Amino acid sequence: MVDRLLTMLSAGDPLAISIVAALAVLLFVWGLASAVGRSWDPARRRLDEIALGAGAAPGATLGQRIASALRPVERYVLPQGAEREGTQQRLQFAGYRGVSAVSTFYGVKLALAVGLLLGWLFVAHFLSSLSTGRVVFFAVAAAFLGMLLPGIWLDRAVAKRHKLLRDGFPDALDLLTVCVESGLGLPQALQRVADELDVSHPELAVELGQVTAQMRAGVDRETALRGLATRTGLDDVRGLVSLLAQTLRFGTGIAEALRVYSEDFRDKRMQRAEEAAAKIGTKLIFPLVVCLFPAFFVVAIGPAVLRMIEAFGAK
Repeated sequence: MVDRLLTMLSAGDPLAISIVAALAVLLFVWGLASAVGRSWDPARRRLDEIALGAGAAPGATLGQRIASALRPVERYVLPQGAEREGTQQRLQFAGYRGVSAVSTFYGVKLALAVGLLLGWLFVAHFLSSLSTGRVVFFAVAAAFLGMLLPGIWLDRAVAKRHKLLRDGFPDALDLLTVCVESGLGLPQALQRVADELDVSHPELAVELGQVTAQMRAGVDRETALRGLATRTGLDDVRGLVSLLAQTLRFGTGIAEALRVYSEDFRDKRMQRAEEAAAKIGTKLIFPLVVCLFPAFFVVAIGPAVLRMIEAFGAK
């Protein structure tokens, strides 16, 4: 039976093509119905909510709902190994550290890819002038774009958060130095800095507040500080954490170490500013060539070109 069906397919029999298409649609609908049925099962939904740390279903967030819906097909949709760990780390850098952050991210990627694909197929239905090859090409391009856009958004979110943390780090370092020199211990100084930065730099204040909360909960100070470096992913914070860890380990003065690091950080910040200023001349070449030089040539050479045209036109 299978050999006969393959023979009919190779011959281009419309009946065989219809049978195969019907079987494919049937398998797809059956798999989709199975996945949706498992996600709507009350017992399984409650177990998934407990596994995800969610409360009751009415109070679950959108990310938790997406993660719960993807749980039956998680191993088929979500990547494993290094790619998943890298995505989780990038989401952590962007400030998304929930249990369902990775599932939500890949769920959005899948939904956006399918949505753009179906949207293009709907639009292509009214564009009868397009060939089948172009429709398929643009459909694949739309799905690829849907898979690509969340990654671009995540990179921009990470860069934005890193900039906010980097902008608040000099103020936090100066305040921390003053607090430690005034006699406060490291946990109390970090909490005071977090309270002072709550309005001007809330992102950094939240990170420092989490460090102090971990210290109060009994976590070792060095472990809590290294967690700060892991969550932020900034070299400046990593350098400060390494300095404080060495200071706590060897028992040296924290105030003197912070003062030395603060001076070194100011030197690095000045070097970065000088480097950015040195790049301005190179970056100005492109707007000058594109915007200024054409207008300059029109003003300087335009009258001569018009006179030449008049002169040759008179002859």
